[in-house]
Amino acid sequence: MTARILHVVTNVAHYDDPTHPTGLWLSELAHAWEVFEQHGFEQTLVSPAGGRVPLEPRSLKFPAYDKVAKAWHEDPARMALLEDTLSPEQVDAEAFDAIFFTGGHAVMYDFPGSEGLQRITRELWEQGKIVSSVCHGYCGLLDVRLSDGSLLVEGRHLTGFAWREEILAGVDKLVPYNAEEEMKKRGALYEKARLPFVAYAVADGKLVTGQNPGSAKETARKVAALL
Repeated sequence: MTARILHVVTNVAHYDDPTHPTGLWLSELAHAWEVFEQHGFEQTLVSPAGGRVPLEPRSLKFPAYDKVAKAWHEDPARMALLEDTLSPEQVDAEAFDAIFFTGGHAVMYDFPGSEGLQRITRELWEQGKIVSSVCHGYCGLLDVRLSDGSLLVEGRHLTGFAWREEILAGVDKLVPYNAEEEMKKRGALYEKARLPFVAYAVADGKLVTGQNPGSAKETARKVAALL
């Protein structure tokens, strides 16, 4: 049977300060999509509110805007997928084998509070399926509680965009919270590469996470290997 991947993308287009746009970091979706496509997996997009997904302007510039991201951006059929994503209410967790939370600073706003996304993630996890994220996507895992009331991330090895990377990216004054610190507060065993912006991915059983945009391919490969 063909494995099915549910990609989670954002609906948010700017930081608290509306003069600073943000959105989906395109290469994170495009790179993972390419890996899963090569394995013949079926892929679906969901967002907290459903509908349109804005793109992070910085992800459309060098070096993030590589040939894989560019190919997606220039493909009308692919871009159409970002105009009409499913909402969580339309998603039956039973139908999927893995969830993949993509990033971009926008997800810091709409991933954590989405009860629909939390439901899907909890159900997939409790069905023994794969939960994965890349970069800021791990913000979607911050408040996922299992049926017994425990946090999914507590006591688990994971990674995601590091606070040092926020500072180097020049957005530490713009972001609504320190995601790395919030993960640690929840009992997650946070890890990161020695150097910032280096590809780094961690698999702790069925939990697979990548640190930054450059980690999307490696994270997807680890998910594919488990499938």
